Parts: sequence; C-alpha cells; structure tokens
Amino acid sequence: MAQVRAEIDRLDNELISLFAERWTYITRAAEIKKPIGLEARIESRVEEVASNVKNHARENGLNAQTYETMWRHLMESAISHEENLMGAAESGK
Repeated sequence: MAQVRAEIDRLDNELISLFAERWTYITRAAEIKKPIGLEARIESRVEEVASNVKNHARENGLNAQTYETMWRHLMESAISHEENLMGAAESGK
C-alpha cells in the first residue's frame, strides 16, 4: 500500500506542476485579451474546453461528467483570475 500511495503522491505532484504551467498561460491570455478588447469569459471557448475534456475523459475510460465538473470549476477560477488581472491593468492606467 505504501508504494501505491507514493505513486499517487508522485502523480499529484506532477498534476500540480502541470496546473501551475497552465496558470502561466491563463495569465498570458489576460495580457493578450485586454489590449484587443476581448472579455475574460469567451463562452464558446469555455464550451470547447469542456467538450474536449469530456472526450479525453471518455477516451481514457474515465467518467466524463466528473471531469467536466472539475474542469468547469478550474475554468471559473481561471476566468476570475483573468478578470482580476484585466481589471488591475485598467485601474493602473
């Protein structure tokens, strides 16, 4: 059991590293969107990402609804982060 737990911990660490990398792209997206007048939330993109996640989950034998729910929460956090960054950029002008 200890080895299984160690592998789960290793994977959790890798996942967090990947989420941190993903976050840098969220920050970059805000930097790009602001000057060209795009909103943080682009509903078509939200739905595209949700659809991609469901498809990837199914392809990997996972429950698509579970991962869609997780990703929607992740996307809401990312959108909030972008909105904060974009608002801070505006108030800094």
